[in-house]
Amino acid sequence: MNKLILIRPTKEYEKQVMNYKKAFIENNDSFDGCAGLEDVSSYDEWIKFEERLSKKYGNQYVPSDVYLAIREDDNKLVGIIDYRHDLSEFLFNYGGNIGYSVLPEERRKGYAKEMLRQLLEKCKNLGKKKVLLACDKENIASVKTIICNGGILENEINDDVGLTRSGTIQRYWINI
Repeated sequence: MNKLILIRPTKEYEKQVMNYKKAFIENNDSFDGCAGLEDVSSYDEWIKFEERLSKKYGNQYVPSDVYLAIREDDNKLVGIIDYRHDLSEFLFNYGGNIGYSVLPEERRKGYAKEMLRQLLEKCKNLGKKKVLLACDKENIASVKTIICNGGILENEINDDVGLTRSGTIQRYWINI
């Protein structure tokens, strides 16, 4: 696997982010960890995370940090990962502190595992002791990524909100 760095979104990556969105739509993928990329029509709209997402979620909104996973050797966006500082009731039940996704053509290369590893280091530096991650029970790649980074399955719940294909959400805690 080529080396990745997590960086905050900048205008330099506008075209790559919008192409990322296009690839996810064409692949009929869910936009996990993409900070509402599916809801916007432009990069300038997307980059206004706090303003846009606080309007959308109201009192369920929690501040988050969004990072682009950039492959160093060619400066290519391969994934997006989002760290939600707190857990609203919805996030506690269905979403967790961290969401992530990898560009369809870049999957099965270990990028999600590395993205999560790096983000857990950032969480540790912020003084976090543990984080919650949730995923579709049938998303074996995500299950493996979480477990490889220390995830411990707490439980499975019915997906009453339509986030998964399987209808079952697995909730994992990672001690940092």
